[in-house]
Amino acid sequence: MSEQRPEHLTPAKVASHLGVMLAVAAVLGVVVAGLAIPFAGVVGIGAKNVAETMDQLPAELETEALAQRTQVLDEDGETIATLYDQNRVNVQLADVSRTMVKAIVAIEDYRFYQHGALDLKGTLRAFITNQANSGVVQGGSSITQQLVKLTLVDQAKTKKERQEATDDSYARKLRELRYAVALEQRHSKDWILERYLNTAYFGDGAFGIQAAARHYFGVNASDLDLKQSSLLAGLVKNPTGYDPTNSPDRALERRNVVLDRMAQLGIVKEKRVDKIKKQKLGLDTQTTPNGCVNARAPFFCDYLLNYLLKDPSLGKNAKQRRELIFSGGLTIRTTIDLQAQAAADESVTSAVYPESQAIGGLAMVEPGTGKVRAIAQSRPMGADRSQGQTYLNYVVNNKYGGSSGFQPGSTFKVFVLAAAIEQGLPTNTGFNSPEQMEIPESAYEDCDGEPYGYGTWSVGNSTTSGYKDMYTGTRESVNTFFAQLEQRTGICEPYELAKAMGVDLTNPEGKGDGLPERVPTFVLGIPDASPLEMAEAYATFAARGLHCDAHPVTAIEDARGNVLKEYEPECQQVMEETTADAVNDILRGVIEGGFASAQALGRDAAGKTGTTQNGQAVWFVGYTPNMAAAAMIAGANESGTPLSLEGVSTGPTTIYGASGSTYAAPVWGGAMRGILDELPVESFVPPSSTTTYSTSDDFGDDDFGDDDFDE
Repeated sequence: MSEQRPEHLTPAKVASHLGVMLAVAAVLGVVVAGLAIPFAGVVGIGAKNVAETMDQLPAELETEALAQRTQVLDEDGETIATLYDQNRVNVQLADVSRTMVKAIVAIEDYRFYQHGALDLKGTLRAFITNQANSGVVQGGSSITQQLVKLTLVDQAKTKKERQEATDDSYARKLRELRYAVALEQRHSKDWILERYLNTAYFGDGAFGIQAAARHYFGVNASDLDLKQSSLLAGLVKNPTGYDPTNSPDRALERRNVVLDRMAQLGIVKEKRVDKIKKQKLGLDTQTTPNGCVNARAPFFCDYLLNYLLKDPSLGKNAKQRRELIFSGGLTIRTTIDLQAQAAADESVTSAVYPESQAIGGLAMVEPGTGKVRAIAQSRPMGADRSQGQTYLNYVVNNKYGGSSGFQPGSTFKVFVLAAAIEQGLPTNTGFNSPEQMEIPESAYEDCDGEPYGYGTWSVGNSTTSGYKDMYTGTRESVNTFFAQLEQRTGICEPYELAKAMGVDLTNPEGKGDGLPERVPTFVLGIPDASPLEMAEAYATFAARGLHCDAHPVTAIEDARGNVLKEYEPECQQVMEETTADAVNDILRGVIEGGFASAQALGRDAAGKTGTTQNGQAVWFVGYTPNMAAAAMIAGANESGTPLSLEGVSTGPTTIYGASGSTYAAPVWGGAMRGILDELPVESFVPPSSTTTYSTSDDFGDDDFGDDDFDE
């Protein structure tokens, strides 16, 4: 800060200005004893007007909580993402190195602990300099005054407030002084300095001393040495101009100015300063990723963020909730298991490449808790469509990700199966199931007991035909068997059961532009769904009929570590335990000798394949007693519009004769095998009073290959 006096300011003029200052000081003595404001005479403001202006200003400056970055943690406490509008982590003054404290005081306000809100000497020096510069206000501000300006800028909500906070005018100086007086009266010097160090911008996206220390040197503020402290102390004057990542020469020059000032004040010996001035900046720049794009699990992060933005307990509206999440310095503890996430990512991305006209996705949900353990898809997060990037989250429900989902095919048959057992039908219930059937839809009743009457439904098999019961009809995914079973159950109960198990069915009658969901073809998976919905639903079977809402978060803590909210599992028994036991026993057959036998895990597992009638999507949804997962491969262009999978290259292969067992089941199997070592070996509870599945049945892989059938 220059102390040279402009040549054209004669001693006589200085004396005149001093007279003005003394006059103003006399007036202001009524407000704050000992303060002097050397501006009034210069801009033509009378002493009386100055006093009146001071009295009209608020007596205190409200200091709101500073924006801090939020940490997102996995289930073991490891950071997977950071979210922030300002990269800041508040620290106490005791946690800032004494060297850093001395450096900032030396260069910005060396008499900080001796003067009040206004440093009269520094202000006088700036005043004399300003008279030679057409009234532009420069320098002379105490740390307290600087804090006031930083606070007003930080808390400005409108364009007018921002302009008032940055105007180069004496009116602003007057306002800042009034607020500075209030701060000095209300708070200690240490509090003011602590707040200043946490508020100040240090360039290159680093707000506050802790973020700056981590960003430029990879150390905590408590560990800053003299070389590091002098660089950071020099940045606050012009954080953009002295940014060491863009202007290292200017930053070095400014650092040396700080070192010289510290030597001049006797804080550091000149010999030590001379030694450090010969050294380079010594940067070890660390990047703090921001947002979900840079997260370790981008689409899990995206799902989490959308989930929280819909939580009314975090704010009255989405804007308030976002502000809390991105500025509240929260710690968000999530349900993600990084081993499960890695296994899911590996299995999905090795099966479907980003540039493919197919999209692969997988979700993992823990039965009995609803904790979402992994969200993976083949297209990475980003804006470059030529690289297969997207911001659409294809794996989660539409309200959390933007994608409308895909038809899940025969994976919906389990809802009719479970409804039938729940209604008391034994598992040996069977029908002659021909290759083709013409079923009048009037044979199905709606929820009021009235015939649907849509016309004749022509349904055919693409697997086997003949007499089938619940075991063989499910294992072989026989369409005509399930069409007849749905006639017995009705459509309402399977539909309501699917909703109760977590499938977002919202348009039963097809209002608006949507297709009706609650129709006879429901059993073949006509409604769109996401892998997360299907994993959540099948987890209900694994938990013996206990449905738990899927959720990605367990707790949120504020910046001080206090728990704001805990997210307990929200569960409800939606079917009898014996019903789930019977379904589990039936679905075991799909893996133990059925279409998905290649995915056997060497322990109890169950599941169901699914293929849409038009070949646009293939599915496999399966589970063990302690983990459920849904894998999907669907045809989709860059915008997410559904396409046929026939002839589409996924990268490793080209799809011909799309089937869930051939293409989706291996994705499920790969992901599940990747986490078996962390899953306890558990067994399904055997069914009671039902026909038990036997692997000695005639039907098996030796009878025909997967390629012969479209489940």
